[in-house]
Amino acid sequence: MTQQTTIMNLIHQNNGMLTTAKAVSFGMSRSMLAHLVKQGQLLRPTRGLYTLPEIWEDEFLNLQTRFKRGIFSHETALFLWDLTDRTPIAYHMTFPTNYNLANPKKEGVRCAQVKPEWYALGIAEIKSPAGNSVHCYSIERTLCDILRPHHAADIQITAEAFKRYMDSPQKNIPLLSEYAQRLGVEKKIRTYLEVLL
Repeated sequence: MTQQTTIMNLIHQNNGMLTTAKAVSFGMSRSMLAHLVKQGQLLRPTRGLYTLPEIWEDEFLNLQTRFKRGIFSHETALFLWDLTDRTPIAYHMTFPTNYNLANPKKEGVRCAQVKPEWYALGIAEIKSPAGNSVHCYSIERTLCDILRPHHAADIQITAEAFKRYMDSPQKNIPLLSEYAQRLGVEKKIRTYLEVLL
């Protein structure tokens, strides 16, 4: 099987998208990817990501590919978990404190930074609307984040998110309480739970 055939098979198996890292891990050369772009068989919407021309661009995957340490959070995570109907105007991502935010901010990403022990807390994988896996904070972590003082979400968005969470069979109140304690929002979480329980 030629490199070109292998690359096209890989991209069809991955919802019409392929990262450079994945192609290289399968022994494909970067020059073959560039050649396929020149031929018009692939598009390169951003550095490190290739798509089929007919594929709808997945902005979530683009951002995840460009900013690997970024985790979708806050209102963007609420959207991905279907806890709000509001489509994000700007994407929220959280980074570790030592990460240089110049590039994500240039791209219009709303950035948050947290200390290392909070950064990895509650990272989950979720499918973007286009069906690609991206990193996002868990529902419980997200509910705590939107109540933290540095990022007070709109009260209507917050109330709707908690209502949907409480109606969900997947809710995990003990985990929510644990995260609330670790992130310093116990009283606020308790207030919402008392109203909804």
